[in-house]
Amino acid sequence: MDSEEIQEDRMPKSTEYEAKHPDADGFIAYDAEEDAVWRDLVAQQMPAVQRHMAQPYLRGLDLLDLPRDRVPQCPDVSAKLGALTGWRVEPVPALIGFGKFFGMLADRAFPAASFIRKRKHFDYIEEPDIFHEIFGHTPLLTDPAFAAFSQAIGEAGTRCDKADYSWLIRLYWFSIEFGLMREGGEVKALGSGLASSVTELPWAISGHDSGGPERRPFDVIDILRTPYRIDIHQPLYFVIDDLDSLFAAARRDLLADIRQARALGLHAPAYPPKDAA
Repeated sequence: MDSEEIQEDRMPKSTEYEAKHPDADGFIAYDAEEDAVWRDLVAQQMPAVQRHMAQPYLRGLDLLDLPRDRVPQCPDVSAKLGALTGWRVEPVPALIGFGKFFGMLADRAFPAASFIRKRKHFDYIEEPDIFHEIFGHTPLLTDPAFAAFSQAIGEAGTRCDKADYSWLIRLYWFSIEFGLMREGGEVKALGSGLASSVTELPWAISGHDSGGPERRPFDVIDILRTPYRIDIHQPLYFVIDDLDSLFAAARRDLLADIRQARALGLHAPAYPPKDAA
């Protein structure tokens, strides 16, 4: 993996967390402190979610009716997702490669890190934990447009060369993880990374009005050419006009889009070098 891919992976290359292993029925034994961390994360995040998240996410949150006092179990979430969009959630280790990640999305399986963050990482954890995976991602997978778009990215990833992974993952990053959406004359958050972030959700929505992050129209080629960093608040976001834009993107030839983006080249980064941040 080249340096660009390392920088733009969806998770760090090392972690102090270890995967928790499910039993034969797919259930994981979380202890009282882990359940308490989930409870407190939900309580802290819910007011901002209700204020800033777009309706597709909020509808999905209502449909899933996730427990608020304990870590949800993947089989329970999968049963609800399966009835709605045919998706399921599967526990995975903290770190998985792009190849496996794209393959699971193509199979309508969302890879969920099985651990939950420690209390010392309550407000920020660089790698995705089960709070990010379940609270952030699964509500959107109840929406047919968003679910189809996620699967389309996965299918493209199974067909592209490894050298193209770092290009394709930008489309995932700037839409599924950190996308914004116009809704009722306002800009709302749609991405899963925003739904689960204590500090970045208000930054993405309110910071723009005080000279904060840049906003650009949702455009697949522009997104594929835009580098990002995983360890800072995003300096720019792409705004989806409506979910029809995702339906249209799911029908595109994303491999042809990657070839076009490669020919045009990367945009200059909108963030500072890591050693200067």
